[in-house]
Amino acid sequence: MPVRPTSCMGRLQTLTLDGIASKVHFLPMANLIDTRSGAPRPRHPEKQARPDTPVLRKPDWIRVKAPTSQGYNETRNIVKSKGLVTVCEEAGCPNIGECWDKKHATMMILGEVCTRACSFCNVATGKPKPGVEEDEPARVAEAVAEMGLSHVVITSVDRDDLEDGGAMHFVNTINAIRERSPGTTIEILTPDFLRKDGWENRVIDARPDVFNHNLETVPRLYLTIRPGARYFHSLRLLQKVKDRDPAQFTKSGLMVGLGETKEEVMQVMDDMRSAGVDFLTIGQYLQPTRKHAAIDRFVTPEEFKAYEEIARAKGFLMVSASPLTRSSHHAGEDFAQLRAAREAFLAARKA
Repeated sequence: MPVRPTSCMGRLQTLTLDGIASKVHFLPMANLIDTRSGAPRPRHPEKQARPDTPVLRKPDWIRVKAPTSQGYNETRNIVKSKGLVTVCEEAGCPNIGECWDKKHATMMILGEVCTRACSFCNVATGKPKPGVEEDEPARVAEAVAEMGLSHVVITSVDRDDLEDGGAMHFVNTINAIRERSPGTTIEILTPDFLRKDGWENRVIDARPDVFNHNLETVPRLYLTIRPGARYFHSLRLLQKVKDRDPAQFTKSGLMVGLGETKEEVMQVMDDMRSAGVDFLTIGQYLQPTRKHAAIDRFVTPEEFKAYEEIARAKGFLMVSASPLTRSSHHAGEDFAQLRAAREAFLAARKA
């Protein structure tokens, strides 16, 4: 049934132009002012003024199925019931269906708003709420116990607004998991703690089983891809872990397809090995939106295989290199292989 206009809205209005009254066929207009404090804001406000970049068509080897399994839904329900954030969702990981089906989720602590503006990342950027959620470590530990995880990965946004960069929140989360699930091995994927005056030492001293910090790309591309970070500071962080606790496994990752050369990737491998990095991951960069850094090209599976062989020859204990490799993809299985590789290496040295 059509809605009848109100009397004032249904009449023609008289408009006076230069003293001449005329009938016009415009209905009265209302000016709407949105006074809601919670009005939606752009996910990446700092990127809105950037020109759109081209989006390349994905090749067949990069395609994944939409997540629909029962295991995926169960993991999602547990994460949501604890009020937790995952990097799987926030960063738009292509492996979320596979990992969540196995109840593998990478927990993201310290909120969901990052203080950095890396041009490759889909995590929301802006000014986070002040402070941290004091009960978050306990909620993460509860979720780990409920999922029955044998290995868990904990990551975070960058929190440059905090004096310690979120270091103590990592420590508290590690301790909470150890108390609730003592048999669970813990892998952390940390920010760089740039200009945080040694607070990263507290995280290292909490002795996670794996300390991961991604270099992300080659030094030449840092200014455009990772402008808030410093390549050699990130490299030094990984070296500091080994200097402070030689038994702790270290891990780092690279994206390819951003315009780097093969020679530059191999130089980063050498830098990582000089810093004692045990485990290297290499995956294809996938462009989140047209406002993010453009894909230079899709690296072929054969090239990834070559990178893996080169990295193993350079002495990494563990290498994962494929188009869909991500830092925490197959993290539990990879950790078991990493530990076995170290044991085999030490046994060979004694022989």
